[in-house]
Amino acid sequence: MNFTRWSARLPGTQRRAAARVEHPVTAPDRRGEGAVPAARAEHPTDEPHEGTPAPAVPAVDDLPVREVLDRVPALVALVHGPDHRLAYVNDAYTTAFGARPTGEPAADALPELRDLGLMPLLDQAQRSGRPRTLKSRKAPDGRSYTFTCTPVPDQHGTGCGSVLVFATDVTDHAEAAERLRASERRQRETAVTLQRSLLPQELEEPDDLRIAATYHPGGTEAAVGGDWYDVITLGGGRTALVIGDVMGRGVRAAAVMGQLRTAVRAYARLDLPPHEVLQLLDGLAAEIDANQIATCVYAVHDPNEGRLVYASAGHLPILVRDDSGAVRRADEPTGPPLGTGGWLHTSGTIALGPGSTAVLYTDGLVERRNEDLDEGIAALERALAGATGTPQVVCDRLVRSAGVTADHDDDVAVLVLQHPHRTGPDGELFRNAALELLGGVEAAPRARAFASGVLTSWRFPADLHDLGVLAASELVANSLQHGTPPMRLRLRRTDRRLIIEVTDGDDHLPRRRRAEPGDESGRGIAIVATIASHWGSRRTPGGGKAVWCEFVLPKPTG
Repeated sequence: MNFTRWSARLPGTQRRAAARVEHPVTAPDRRGEGAVPAARAEHPTDEPHEGTPAPAVPAVDDLPVREVLDRVPALVALVHGPDHRLAYVNDAYTTAFGARPTGEPAADALPELRDLGLMPLLDQAQRSGRPRTLKSRKAPDGRSYTFTCTPVPDQHGTGCGSVLVFATDVTDHAEAAERLRASERRQRETAVTLQRSLLPQELEEPDDLRIAATYHPGGTEAAVGGDWYDVITLGGGRTALVIGDVMGRGVRAAAVMGQLRTAVRAYARLDLPPHEVLQLLDGLAAEIDANQIATCVYAVHDPNEGRLVYASAGHLPILVRDDSGAVRRADEPTGPPLGTGGWLHTSGTIALGPGSTAVLYTDGLVERRNEDLDEGIAALERALAGATGTPQVVCDRLVRSAGVTADHDDDVAVLVLQHPHRTGPDGELFRNAALELLGGVEAAPRARAFASGVLTSWRFPADLHDLGVLAASELVANSLQHGTPPMRLRLRRTDRRLIIEVTDGDDHLPRRRRAEPGDESGRGIAIVATIASHWGSRRTPGGGKAVWCEFVLPKPTG
């Protein structure tokens, strides 16, 4: 094998050879001091002193190629012919894998290359006449190499009869890359664990709604985001539903999400209108991190009104499908994201009657590269129009229709709620009755008689009947004494509880206080708080207040 013929194919020599062709060294003027060796064009040296002859520098073609290859620290092998018979391996290769028999096919003589899948690469390099590279493969000696297969022309220059295999040790780089990947995996696992622990482990189950939710973290190459959702029972049959998305990724986004979710639950206990909850969250988000913003939608469902009252801080619109299959967007009003400050949020409403399904979601479900966001929302609307079944089934169908897989590049959170039709025996467990309180103090006995008649018709046990009548009497008396018209008594039962609510036109909220022995008033709310499972009050839209209490129904026996 003539090593001199393919010496120019060694890595590095191709560029120098090309440089000599593109920038030839012109012959010096013979009238000068004499000829300068061509090698000086590649390796400039200081000018010799006048009268001192320049030392001769050998050209690359004059170097002993085999001796050079034997000293190269990289692994070098030369194979020849269609079956890649081994012609040469250098000392570094022998040190790494042991002596190899020349003249044998590479598949037999170089089993380490065969096991690494280099045989097809040799064929490709030989057929195409172009180098082929296999990056960072771990060899049997435990080290990692990047292999370059360079075709070598035959003596006639008509084809590539040989292939030079050049392997560079990249073990340090491979180990550093693996340590980095392991660190990123641990960080992502920490963020996913943190986020999942901050999301509700079990959704609260309101009496009047069926609810399901799902969360899909981004793929393995994406850091976890700050998506979250929550369901909060407010009492009096009302339910708050929340979904949000903290901008950014990683542990920091998950931690901010956890703080916002905790704050939402605390503010929800105040039973404030949705826009006031977002107003409080906006200030808190700026305090947590002035550089961190989040989108959020907060909605409240009241079964007595058959609608969702909501406020949105830069979040995507709620979608509602009615019992006929028509889908509507809750587009307005929408304010800027949380943490921007200087904005007064407002509340809007959208109908959610029996048979309706509502979907709250984050942008990972509808946002795609090279696609307008409205197109993604429109596709979700079409999917929702055809999605039937339980909330969990609807959740799964929407996620599948959006093409969300394990390697999805963004977090996805979806919250689905249904207001089911109640018919037959099930409908008997969900009933309402209301009485307008007219005529001043004489409304009190009418209210007691009304409550007694309704609770009797609902066939409650005697003890629950008496407690219900007493609670209704105390709430009505409190409203007649401290409230203003219009006043209403509402009784409502579900399959789990009895709810008694009195509304009036005064927005002063009552509070429980300790009455002194000589006080003639102040005991009504204390009595209600003592006998009821829960009680509370809230301001109503347009002025006024509602005071309510509820009793947990005994579980049916047998």
